[in-house]
Amino acid sequence: MTTPRTAPYAAPAGADHSRTHTWYSRPELTPEILGMSGLEVLQACIKGALPEASIMSTLGFRLTEAEEGSVVFEGDPGDHLLNPMGTVHGGFLATLLDSALGSAVMTRLPAGTTYTTVQLGVHMIRPVMAQTPTLRCEGTALHVGRTTATAEARVVGAQDGKLYAHATTTCVVLRP
Repeated sequence: MTTPRTAPYAAPAGADHSRTHTWYSRPELTPEILGMSGLEVLQACIKGALPEASIMSTLGFRLTEAEEGSVVFEGDPGDHLLNPMGTVHGGFLATLLDSALGSAVMTRLPAGTTYTTVQLGVHMIRPVMAQTPTLRCEGTALHVGRTTATAEARVVGAQDGKLYAHATTTCVVLRP
């Protein structure tokens, strides 16, 4: 028996969990922000001077480190991310990996230059459960050229170092 929903995203009657999602709007692109390199933007996000990307609070992960050519994100699985089989949905890992891959490329981009993912190859190694401890995702830019960039990333257990997934990407570089 399915419980009818009374409005988009309404919880079924008798739901025993609730999740509140809060995020900050993307800031207006001022000359100061437009003058920042990709690395400077990411470091400003870590320091709280700029808001993080809203997808991060939606899924429960955060940027913890950014230096030229590499980034680290951490994510917390939970039962709000489960698929019908009772494991954390693969989209959580794919999004975490895509964020690390793109951000690693971003650390090597000059001011005014952006990117977008054109290819994402993800390999899931082991299942993530709701109670899986914090995951660490490390992304590294391999090549950042005039029109394309590539990167690789790995998701490992923050405590035990076990590999959960790895991925590669190709990005198109969008120069002004």
